Amino acid sequence: MPGAEANRREISRVLLVEDHADTRQMYAEFLGMEFEVITATDGEDALRRMRTDVPHLIVTDLSLPGMDGFELITRVRADAKLQSIPIICLSGYGGYEHEQRARAAGCDRILQKPCMPDELATIVSEVIAQAAQRRKNA
Repeated sequence: MPGAEANRREISRVLLVEDHADTRQMYAEFLGMEFEVITATDGEDALRRMRTDVPHLIVTDLSLPGMDGFELITRVRADAKLQSIPIICLSGYGGYEHEQRARAAGCDRILQKPCMPDELATIVSEVIAQAAQRRKNA
C-alpha cells in the first residue's frame, strides 16, 4: 500500500537561521509545506534550539547579529552530536573570498540572496537526500 508508506515517512526537520523577520517568515512558510521548520534569529538562538531539536539540515544566513553564520558553522562542525548535519548558507555578499570562507568553515552549499523560496526548497530536498544516501552507504 504506497499511501501508507508515505504516511510513515519521516518528515525532515530544518533549522532556519535568519535575523530579518520578513525573510525568515517567507522561507519558513514555504519550507513548512514539505518540512518541519524550526526558526532561530541568530547563532546563539540556533545553538540553543539544536540542543533540544536536532535538525536534519541547517539553513543559515551568514550575516547575523552577535555570532555570525561563519561562527555558527564552526561551532556546529566542532560538536560531535551536530557535526554531520548538512548546512546551506544564504549570503547577500558575493565573491570568491566570501564563498571560500564559508566552505572553510564547513558549509555544504551556498546560495546568494535574494534566493527564491522554491529554489531553496529544491536545494534543501537535494541536500537532505544526499545526506541520507551517505548515511545508508556508510
